[in-house]
Amino acid sequence: MRSFSATDVGQKRKINQDSIFASDSPVGNLPNLYIVADGMGGHNAGDFASRYAVNTVREFIAESREKNPVKLIDEAIRLANSGIIREAGEHEEMYGMGTTIVVTTVVGQYAYTANVGDSRLYLFDGSLRQVTRDHSLVEEMVRLGEITEEDARVHPKRHYITRAVGAADELEVDFFDYQLPPDSMILMCSDGLTNMVDDEGIRKVLSRSVNLESKVEALIEEANNNGGKDNIAVILAAPDADEV
Repeated sequence: MRSFSATDVGQKRKINQDSIFASDSPVGNLPNLYIVADGMGGHNAGDFASRYAVNTVREFIAESREKNPVKLIDEAIRLANSGIIREAGEHEEMYGMGTTIVVTTVVGQYAYTANVGDSRLYLFDGSLRQVTRDHSLVEEMVRLGEITEEDARVHPKRHYITRAVGAADELEVDFFDYQLPPDSMILMCSDGLTNMVDDEGIRKVLSRSVNLESKVEALIEEANNNGGKDNIAVILAAPDADEV
């Protein structure tokens, strides 16, 4: 795999509560590892929660002997969940903090992805397809047919998420496994990108004949040009030619 990743504070926020990790080389028993987390909470609590989740998942995977990628990622996220709850209980100023998370590894021709919250993973192969499902209030309203996807983009409660790492002792983690088409790319991002750039705008950037770094920088620039109302986190990863 080859990747490029970056975060940006955006145009409106003073603190960057997004955290990322990207490794194209093995981490423990996984051949590669990519993580995006978007923290929430007052003062520095959201910043702490996202960093804590990313570091916990990375360190657990690096040290575990488990070889099944789904079990490994699931255990790592649950460990982060219990740790954030414990830290929030021990520090009053961190009460109520939490974070979204999306974690991916690519093994051979297949990718394994876990997500909690509304940070997303897309698969791009000329067309753009959202693999993960948002755990958010407006997404539930879309599924029930109460509002359209267009309405969801501007709904005043679009930031309300229904699941987060650190929000409850019982955590439900969604998993997805899928085959990577030839010449495909994986895009992982926080809602600071997707709330500012629609799917067609993202698709147009990813279609450009430039390297991964330039595409990531262009996505962040688009989000900031459209208002940059939140922190922006982007990871773009692609298999090497001999891997698919």
